[in-house]
Amino acid sequence: MADRVLVIGSGGREHALAWKLAQSPHVKHVFVAPGNAGTADNGKISNSAVLVSNHTIVTQFCKDHNIGLVLVGEEALLAAGIVDDLRAAGVRCFGPSAKAAQLASNTSFAKAFLDRHRIPTARWKAFTNPQEACRFIISTDFPARVVRARGPAARKEVTITASKEEACRAVQEIMQDRMFGEMVVIEELLQGEELSCLCFTDGATVASMPPAQAHKRLLDGDQGPNTGGMGAYCPVPQVPEVLLEKINDTVLQHVVDSMRQEGTAYVGVLQTGLMLTKDGLKILNFKCQFGDPQCQVILPLLKNDFYEVIQATIDGKLCSFMPAWSENSTAVCVVMASPGYPGDYDKGMEVTGLLQAKELGLQVFHAGTTLKDGRVVTSGGRVLSITAVKEDLMKALGEANRGVAAIRFKGATYRKDIGHRGIQLLKQSLYVSKGTSRSCHSEVGGFAGFFDLKASGYEDPVLVSRAKGLGPKLQIAQVCKRHDTIGQDLLAMCVNDILAQGAEPLFFLSYFACGKLDADVTETIKEGIAEGCRNAGCAFLGREMTEVTGMYSSGEYDLAGFVVGAVGRGQMLLGLQRAEEEDVLIGLASSGIHGRGFSIIRKILLMSSLHYSSPAPGSCGDKTLGTTTFISKANLQRLVEFWGRYVDAFSWKIPEIFCWLYREGNLSVEEMAQTFNCGIAAVLVVQKDLAQHVLKDIQRHEEAWLIGKVVAPCDTGSHVEVKNLLEALQLSSPQHLLNNAVVESQHQPRKNKVKVAVLISGTGTNLAALISYAKEPGSCAQVVLVISNKSGVEELRNAARAGIPTRVIDHKLYGSRSEFDSTIDRVLEEFAVELICLSGFMRILSSPFLRKWKGKILNASPSLFPPIKDRNAHQQALQSGHKVTGCTVHFVLEESSPKAMIHQEPVSVKADDTEEMLSERVKEAECRAFPIALQLVASGAVQLGADGKTYWKQKSQGLCLQEEKRDCTSSPVALEPQENDVV
Repeated sequence: MADRVLVIGSGGREHALAWKLAQSPHVKHVFVAPGNAGTADNGKISNSAVLVSNHTIVTQFCKDHNIGLVLVGEEALLAAGIVDDLRAAGVRCFGPSAKAAQLASNTSFAKAFLDRHRIPTARWKAFTNPQEACRFIISTDFPARVVRARGPAARKEVTITASKEEACRAVQEIMQDRMFGEMVVIEELLQGEELSCLCFTDGATVASMPPAQAHKRLLDGDQGPNTGGMGAYCPVPQVPEVLLEKINDTVLQHVVDSMRQEGTAYVGVLQTGLMLTKDGLKILNFKCQFGDPQCQVILPLLKNDFYEVIQATIDGKLCSFMPAWSENSTAVCVVMASPGYPGDYDKGMEVTGLLQAKELGLQVFHAGTTLKDGRVVTSGGRVLSITAVKEDLMKALGEANRGVAAIRFKGATYRKDIGHRGIQLLKQSLYVSKGTSRSCHSEVGGFAGFFDLKASGYEDPVLVSRAKGLGPKLQIAQVCKRHDTIGQDLLAMCVNDILAQGAEPLFFLSYFACGKLDADVTETIKEGIAEGCRNAGCAFLGREMTEVTGMYSSGEYDLAGFVVGAVGRGQMLLGLQRAEEEDVLIGLASSGIHGRGFSIIRKILLMSSLHYSSPAPGSCGDKTLGTTTFISKANLQRLVEFWGRYVDAFSWKIPEIFCWLYREGNLSVEEMAQTFNCGIAAVLVVQKDLAQHVLKDIQRHEEAWLIGKVVAPCDTGSHVEVKNLLEALQLSSPQHLLNNAVVESQHQPRKNKVKVAVLISGTGTNLAALISYAKEPGSCAQVVLVISNKSGVEELRNAARAGIPTRVIDHKLYGSRSEFDSTIDRVLEEFAVELICLSGFMRILSSPFLRKWKGKILNASPSLFPPIKDRNAHQQALQSGHKVTGCTVHFVLEESSPKAMIHQEPVSVKADDTEEMLSERVKEAECRAFPIALQLVASGAVQLGADGKTYWKQKSQGLCLQEEKRDCTSSPVALEPQENDVV
């Protein structure tokens, strides 16, 4: 049965809330009290004149009209306890209690709360005496220039002053006759990038929304007085994903958890105003509902049924109904205000052009409007919010501005530069040159340039561009300390993609980021890029370099490149449109592994007994595995797929490194074809009668072969049949690496992946690493189930996002440990689980359960053996003076055994380490070690013997004991285990 819903408020936010709710099939009608012209008789939406300030009257209205849900938009009502009163009367209401709403309504409460829980915010102090407040302002060594009023009659306006003298005057005005409040809070003026981060929360689970940025100044260029908000955009491109994760964990989740710990569960929407300062992230303020105009750009991006999200939040089931957001879309909202706003303004001016804006596909949310004689007229300061949703920020802003231009009322005030900070970032210095050019350097250390395209001989060109990073390939180069070719590789990967479009590379630039600059490394990389540019015939005019303290470890850096090329309009490669049946495919030789395959290579090496410094297989000369995997020529191009083609793997020479990867990585033929180039760097489609001529011409410069042909018209689809790849991989393998058993096994069907369950309690950090590993080609394990003994934990949501079934088995509901374990056992059997990983699972498993699953349960302990046991491992490591600690992944037994170790990961103990710092690095080591150990067990390389000892399976030697492992193959670490504590 559909519900009737009441939304309380009259602004653009409330119109957006009603608009989104009305889209739900669960909602029969939405009343808005008092509402505006936009919510008056608008389909399923209508206004109500109920007196919202009287909670008793609102309660009676809800009962009289069978209201199933109330949403409170106005924060003053939340602070006044309307949610508490409605719930007490049996009315279902969405929003925080009055006590929880103090985060927004009581500045001194919020500031003290942040200080108690060590959440960074501006320095502050509260005063009831204006003279004391002024003495504080004058005496501080920081810019104490933000004045907030608080009290029963306090306006929520914030005064930001230009000097300490102006701040003192603001205090006197606010506290004069106690008109605006009984208290003022004096805050430090923070400088940086401001943004709003919101979430739904049921008191335990936090579901983040995309970040938004509001523009509070009245005029373009962030000029003029502060307002309630003149526009907003969402998401914010200048906020990287890693920062969003940090905000979610250290701010939103931290606040919700801390409120719950203090006895006040926060349920509803929480908005945090954040400032990205040079000293890090700091909290500006809270709102206990969607902000306005943030609401008008966030809700249009919500893909779920808004009503269902609200119900899940109220019911405490948010972890099982996490909202999803539109990807590759940006929303921009431009606010149109009355002349004189934010001061005194006229009312009653007619608004026209609303229909034209709607015809443009825009959403117009009303705020300060009312109906008069059938006409829409102004009735408030902020009148309308015009929202556009497009695929990028610039297009969305353009559409929103078109809507603003279509709407008219006398003296309308609005901004044309909403989102200018994000747009500025998207347009940042992407200019280099070749031939006739000039470079310019900005004050912030960037660079720009001018390029004369006409002087380069182009009259009617089309520009082609490509930006690319190196990903895991870069990590391998850093481990091998080989920086000389990485610049050429970056240039090659960018240039090859525009060559494939028939374009000539014109200019190139790079971006380099690290924790601390190393002049030798950066110079080596620069020389490599310059050499690659010379070979490719394009200009390299500059690079952006930045130090990001705290983000990169010593020796780590990130590198990205951007290239622009040109092609005559009539000379663009037509690709599939030109291909015809019987055309011949010519393959150009690849010198090694490129692009996609490096994350898999890293995993294969981790799982093997080899290292990057180990000799490369076969006839690779004196090269190591590291140099073989990451050094490649600068003329490599990606293999372009063609519809209805086949290639014959017998027709070219497959480098031995691919054969080794195929065998060592337990990869299927399909995974080899989809992941690696297998010796083919690029494919040319050539007419049959020209094939031999073209081939001979190419072979004068590099190795190439006729590898296949087009066998059907190339209109649609993408399908390549690679014949004889399995046989070619086997024949190309060096014989001393393949004995008969290995060759024989390669003809057998690939084994099914071992089904794994992960048991958690919400405190583990390994689940994400295990899920990521299981999805990689070559993995012998598949995570089929995640079980938690606690509901609402983040790991359950992570598993659900990854498409993995989850179960909550609450130990508190069972009378004994054996009953609890039996329930887990039944669920494991239901999913046909073969291996169990404990990831922060905080329950002691019973002896019958451990006996049944002996040799099938893996756990990670935060120490090495000897000399430190699990209990207080980090504290003991620091106190004992040891230089190395780490983690151990082991089989779980009834009695701990020093012989049950599977894999260890050492971690250096630094002189300035604290327990927290050391603990964090050991957790990172566990995330590396656990997938390795799981692969070893799932692949059958390691197993637990009947005597409780770990045995390693060797290709030619059968099984060897763990302590004999060094004699069988190289050990993961040079530390011998002595003792193991079992959880």
